[in-house]
Amino acid sequence: MDRKSLMDALDWQIAQGADEAIGDEPQNHLHAKPAPKSAAPKTAAAPAAKSPAAAATSPVTTALANAAGTLDELREAIAGFDGLDVKLTATKMVFADGNPQARVMIVGEAPGSDEDRQGKPFVGVSGRLLDRMLAAINLDRSQVYITNVLNWRPPGNRKPTPAEVALSLPFLQRHIELVDPKLILLTGDSAAKAVTGSREGITRLRGHWQEIHLGNGKTYRVLPTFHPSFLLRSPGQKREAWRDFLSFADEVKRLG
Repeated sequence: MDRKSLMDALDWQIAQGADEAIGDEPQNHLHAKPAPKSAAPKTAAAPAAKSPAAAATSPVTTALANAAGTLDELREAIAGFDGLDVKLTATKMVFADGNPQARVMIVGEAPGSDEDRQGKPFVGVSGRLLDRMLAAINLDRSQVYITNVLNWRPPGNRKPTPAEVALSLPFLQRHIELVDPKLILLTGDSAAKAVTGSREGITRLRGHWQEIHLGNGKTYRVLPTFHPSFLLRSPGQKREAWRDFLSFADEVKRLG
């Protein structure tokens, strides 16, 4: 074919909408394609999933946390750290509530909308349930110290991400060291995984006492249980949570 005929054919194809080339060489798609040669399947081990506690903690937050010699200094270090994006969308930092001299510490996951407005942990609907559960084992906020893994409310009350937990974990560990409790109740999946370093979910972890070792050389006894907000959504699990609280109450009694 001459040049003019080729150009006319090309113009016709463009007019029909065929304006892209899908290969360098023309292909006759009416002919059957040969079957591809079989190849031995490649097998590769899937990378192990990292729990929040297994993620590398930030050297920046570790240095800031270790430099804090008091709870006030730790509060200032957390408030001054700008590496968490959730800080940009939160209203207030939620540091802690209760008695810093208490021998019982409770760790939650992250603030919700009520906590974000008031600047205290567990003050919303789930907080009222926690108060009732504590009262059932003869405890109140004057006898416990309460904080969260994350000190800023995530948008939409979502769970903390592994990256957020990794950044906040040095602050939480230092928080535990400064309060130096005898017993720690971990409420929810994020808190249980962060503090214990386990990959197991809260359903498997709850009700089982564990010991953790922190940088101050001390050992702390911790008990994971369901988060009160989960119990509000799944009231059928309250019986299991009550068993956990009875176990926790027995250990509190042993403390005198």
